[in-house]
Amino acid sequence: MVSEIKSANDLTPTQKIAILSIVLGDDISSKVLAHLSKQEIESISKEIVFMKSVSPDIIMDVIDEFYNLIRAKEYISTGGFDYAKELLNKTLGPDEARKIIDKLVKIMESSYGFEFLDNIDPKQLVKIIQNEHPQTIAIILSHMDQSMAAEILAQLPKEQQPDVALRIASLDKVSPAVIKNVFEVLERRMENVSSTNIELGGVRKVSEVINRMSRAESKTLVDSIGEKNPELAAQIRDMMFVFEDIVKLTDTDIQELLKHVDKKDLIMALKGSTEEVREKFFSNMSSRAADTIKEEIEFLGAVKVKDVEMSQKAIVDVVRKLDEKGIISIGGGGEEVIE
Repeated sequence: MVSEIKSANDLTPTQKIAILSIVLGDDISSKVLAHLSKQEIESISKEIVFMKSVSPDIIMDVIDEFYNLIRAKEYISTGGFDYAKELLNKTLGPDEARKIIDKLVKIMESSYGFEFLDNIDPKQLVKIIQNEHPQTIAIILSHMDQSMAAEILAQLPKEQQPDVALRIASLDKVSPAVIKNVFEVLERRMENVSSTNIELGGVRKVSEVINRMSRAESKTLVDSIGEKNPELAAQIRDMMFVFEDIVKLTDTDIQELLKHVDKKDLIMALKGSTEEVREKFFSNMSSRAADTIKEEIEFLGAVKVKDVEMSQKAIVDVVRKLDEKGIISIGGGGEEVIE
């Protein structure tokens, strides 16, 4: 577990990525996770779950390493490896500079840094590359996810598509210098894409991240976690949507929910809820129905907390079932639509 690790050097790459995911915040991390493989997301999620206590020094070391990798990448893009080594030596010292450069070389050797393209809107990328030489476009598409590359190719001008496709097919060995040049051109054009957030772990944190993924993605991930750790998956499901989150539902969803909840559960649940939650329900009822519920809540008098929690859980269970059937939506992304 991360809490037992005394130095950032003891962290695995997956643990470092988990820490960065937490530091970046829920919204950004969920978007990043959506572009990883199911196995990668499972590994990172498990690490997040166990990060209940991480030393601030370790967190800062991980952030520093990430920052230095980005800085080294910028230096290499500007003046090459020798230039990067020189600048990093001055700021970090020769030993640390060598470590950063070595790590970056391994990353660039495996992907050449093109993986960031998978997070860009296809239409935006088409506008950026469509005026490039077909060989350049072929190199870019060959370094992308196949589904994404197919989508980009389909959106290129019709007369350009055959030439690009043929060049992709004929690509065998391309000089690293050529690939580096293509990457540098793209990187310069994408300089304005940058965002950071700061915010550590446990089940709630990973639940918040997963809850911001689309319903299909989050269900697949939690089901996969459940195959290996049913108890953990149950905890994640419990935290992915709580009774107070009902205020996030649309009015249409609330109206649908009211058709399926038990009236006794609703009265008991609202007895112990916030005014915001009550108002969310009352505003989606007729004034007569709302007045009736309010009177029955008052008539209840003192109630046990556990009874309120049981009723609230019963309603949350109804919410989840309706969500699974696609009747309402509690996921961050919801269902895809065709316009």
